[in-house]
Amino acid sequence: MNTDEQQIRRLIATWMEASKSGDVETVLTLMSDDVVFLRGGHAPMDKQEFARTARAQADGGPQFDGASDIREIRIMGEWAFAWSQLSVKATMPDGAQKQLAGPTLTIFRKLDGKWVLARDANMLAPVQ
Repeated sequence: MNTDEQQIRRLIATWMEASKSGDVETVLTLMSDDVVFLRGGHAPMDKQEFARTARAQADGGPQFDGASDIREIRIMGEWAFAWSQLSVKATMPDGAQKQLAGPTLTIFRKLDGKWVLARDANMLAPVQ
């Protein structure tokens, strides 16, 4: 495994760990300023909207846990993509749980020697 792939795998692991612990500020450092999140049934989300939503959830909102099973990483110069199978469990403040799962396709960009998430498309759906 080359260094770029290792860095991308660490970024994904850090994202998952920071999301679980509610560390929004760390998650924000893992994405480019022009990041775009594509979500089924919703308008694209930019970094500012992601930050507002994540901070609101971190302050008394749901707790998140999940796993990312990376299926493929390809690196092409300063760009890379990964597709994975993502599963997420959200536990609401009242104890109710919601589980989502599905494939994701993430595009990374290397900025100043550091890989960051630039685009993300997920097809998460409720787990029945």
